[in-house]
Amino acid sequence: MSNVIVVIGAGSIGQAIARRVSVGKHVLLADLRRHNAESAANVLSDAGFEVSTTIVDVSARASVQALVGKAASIGAITGVIHAAGVSPTQATPAVILKVDLYGTALVLEEFGNVIADGGAGVVVASQSGHRLPALTVEQNKALATTPVDELLALPMLQPEHVKDSLHAYQLSKRGNSLRVMAEAVRWGKRGARVNTISPGIIFTPLARDELNGPRGDGYRRMIRLSAAGRGGTPDEVGAVGALLMGPDGNFITGSDFLMDGGVTAAYWFGELAPQ
Repeated sequence: MSNVIVVIGAGSIGQAIARRVSVGKHVLLADLRRHNAESAANVLSDAGFEVSTTIVDVSARASVQALVGKAASIGAITGVIHAAGVSPTQATPAVILKVDLYGTALVLEEFGNVIADGGAGVVVASQSGHRLPALTVEQNKALATTPVDELLALPMLQPEHVKDSLHAYQLSKRGNSLRVMAEAVRWGKRGARVNTISPGIIFTPLARDELNGPRGDGYRRMIRLSAAGRGGTPDEVGAVGALLMGPDGNFITGSDFLMDGGVTAAYWFGELAPQ
């Protein structure tokens, strides 16, 4: 039986982290679209990794449970990289909340039931969660601890309060980091760790959709006025993922790592500040 690294969302960031942490382990690549998983598997297989693929819909409990079952049939689940999601340009507020918020909570719950002692997980969130104004203590607790199947019924998430896709995305990504903090307590009882990474503009197909979409000018302005003056690469996210999932990160759990080239800093305290 192999040790298994489960990668949910077979895009550039998930692959980059997997390449750093999966040597000598079996990589199970799961994506909503089989073609995406198989394309990623071909790349990783050619690089010497042992890989298999499957389909998953993170917004459906039965589908996530099937993924857990498939991973467990291969071996001990020692790592989970959750990089699936949709962006504001790609979906309606309801779909974003269902996939990015509910789906992440579902993945954390189901894999938290089986993660191996010494295992680690990483959830890819977003800088967008850091641009949402402060929530109340009660709202934070609700996003972090409401039972998964009751999450989307929270009053704060209803259409009269979440009227556009960007707001839904920001709430989802803030919710991801809060949910991971709460889940870290539960995962810790199994001897496992879990953290979030909140990347800024990373050059992936999703980012290209945004750059070519209605928010493209805003994205280019964020890059131009950030301290780094550029977008990031999946490999840079992979380096942080490797720290969080590897032995050097053994003291890190329940944390969120913002890596956005200084965009959030410029938003709150610099030239990107809202007028």
